[in-house]
Parts: sequence; C-alpha cells; structure tokens
Amino acid sequence: QVQLVESGGGLVQAGGSLRLSCAASGRTSNTYAMGWFRQVPGKDHEFIAHIYWSGGRTRYADSVKGRFTISRDNAKNTVYLQMNSLKPEDTAVYYCAAAIGVVRIPIKYDYWGQGTQVTVSS
Repeated sequence: QVQLVESGGGLVQAGGSLRLSCAASGRTSNTYAMGWFRQVPGKDHEFIAHIYWSGGRTRYADSVKGRFTISRDNAKNTVYLQMNSLKPEDTAVYYCAAAIGVVRIPIKYDYWGQGTQVTVSS
C-alpha cells in the first residue's frame, strides 16, 4: 500500500556531507511518522532519527546529534536526512521507514525502503 524509495547515497570523503531523500507513494494519508535507520554487515538496524508528520517533532540518536538533520516536505511526501561532518564509522546501508495508522509509542514502522549505500573514506 505504501512504497518508499531512497536516494542520495554514495562515496564521500571524511568530513564531507550527503543529503538522503526518501519519497513515499501509495496510501500515505495516514502516515504519522517516518524514520531513518542504518545497518552494517553482521549487526542489527540502528536507529538514527525520526520525525512526526504532523508538527514535525524530531528525535536523534546520540551518535549523530549535531551532525545529522531530519526534515520533511509534506506536499511531496518526502523525508530527508542531511548528513554533515561524516566519519568512516557512518559507513552503512541507510533505510527509511514509515509508520501508518494509529499512533503507537514507541513508533511502530510498517513499511521500509530498499536502502541506499553510504561509504565514507578516510
């Protein structure tokens, strides 16, 4: 019912910046939050940030506070992740996710994108 497509990943030098995008399509009218996660081989998904669709309240993982910024464009059904001061430790596949329907705390994500690779060289 909802499709998510990430873009903007690539290879960047340490200290550089990237801006990831996640476009949602389908039955998106009841989306209440979207989030970003990342995963490296052999490890589980790591929470990066989320944003509530109505109001725009945000939360960040301690590892990215002050460096990453999540935002959204309601008209375009798109969420962004601006990543600055990138470190080699940020290398991972980055995924966006959408939470649909009744608000649940903690947020329950129903749909996930395919992911986009971010590689930070030293």
